[in-house]
Amino acid sequence: MYLRLTDEQKMVQETIRKFVEKELIPLENEVLRNEIEGKPSLPKEKQEELTQKAKEAGFWGINTPEEYGGADLGQMMQAIVTMEVSKTFVPFKFGGSADNILYYGNKEQKEKYLIPTINGEKKSCFSITEPGAGSDTRNIKMTAVKDGSEWVLNGEKTFITGGNEADFTMVIAITDKELHEKSKGREGVTCFIADRDMGWKSEYIHTMGEWGPASLIFENVRVPEENILGELHKGYNLGLEWIGFARWIVGARGVGSAERLLQMAIDYANERETFGRPIADRQAIQWKIADSAVEIEAAKWLVLNAAFTLDQGADNRHLASMAKLYGANIGNNVIDRVLQIHGGMGYTRELPIERWYREARLWRIYDGTDEIQRLIISRNLLKGNVKLGEYI
Repeated sequence: MYLRLTDEQKMVQETIRKFVEKELIPLENEVLRNEIEGKPSLPKEKQEELTQKAKEAGFWGINTPEEYGGADLGQMMQAIVTMEVSKTFVPFKFGGSADNILYYGNKEQKEKYLIPTINGEKKSCFSITEPGAGSDTRNIKMTAVKDGSEWVLNGEKTFITGGNEADFTMVIAITDKELHEKSKGREGVTCFIADRDMGWKSEYIHTMGEWGPASLIFENVRVPEENILGELHKGYNLGLEWIGFARWIVGARGVGSAERLLQMAIDYANERETFGRPIADRQAIQWKIADSAVEIEAAKWLVLNAAFTLDQGADNRHLASMAKLYGANIGNNVIDRVLQIHGGMGYTRELPIERWYREARLWRIYDGTDEIQRLIISRNLLKGNVKLGEYI
């Protein structure tokens, strides 16, 4: 057992780190200024320019199979890259990727949706959450009724990431009510690929952060039968796979952000003086820094273990829940301590700490709340589905 990154992984990590430091972090003041003025964080042209630079550096489709033009570096590298990119709040994504469940499409669906998404020609979103069905997916109400060679969808999805910008959505709807009730929500729902021009509409949801999800409204939206993704009545499993991948990625974001912020606190503590001495000499500050460093390191290994397990082709859902729960919470803890260390300045908009503070609070809610992660983890242990120490 070798608990160190390989030379290749270190090289990629260092290259990404330099990209973030050179291309993204210098844009932070511009992003803050734009957001205060109510403008988009970065102009679309600037985002495209950054993506092109990343592509030229060889980072296109980090986890995309080589047959689709990607680098196919694996989940460990995805975790490492996410941690590095999360050291800034400048909105950026390496291009050349698509939602993991889109790869379950048939040949025609891949040509129409998967490949254009990878190439950056189309944008997608995944829609399962409803006003009355968040963590409790059994309470989904959206229906899809067969009418000839089409399915007619009615209902509303909410808090959909990327829903305002998406060209199409992968949406979960009830296709067999009796089966849905009998199976306690695990069957009787189907995943449909629905283009925006089929008739669904999106509405922006204002939040305490700079990020704005969407509500998607479906009123008699007709979707052709060939747009069923995966199997009829088996959409629940696709939903689980999509959410499962997203969970440990949230943990990686928490680790990366917390590392950057902790370094800010260390630098500030060494510079700021009170009563003739740097606040770094104060035990209250030292303990905040020590606790944060320990928590970040622990969260990092939880995330890397979840990613490594997935790379081995094993079931990582239990580990993903632990990585999400702990990573999201330590992210919030560290940001709170860093703001406290900075005092009044940390609360102002002259520094990015308060912005991170607002953004980080969401990590404990989306892709499965803290409470749901604890439910999953405890249930796995109490029912014997997972045994303590079996992942070591």
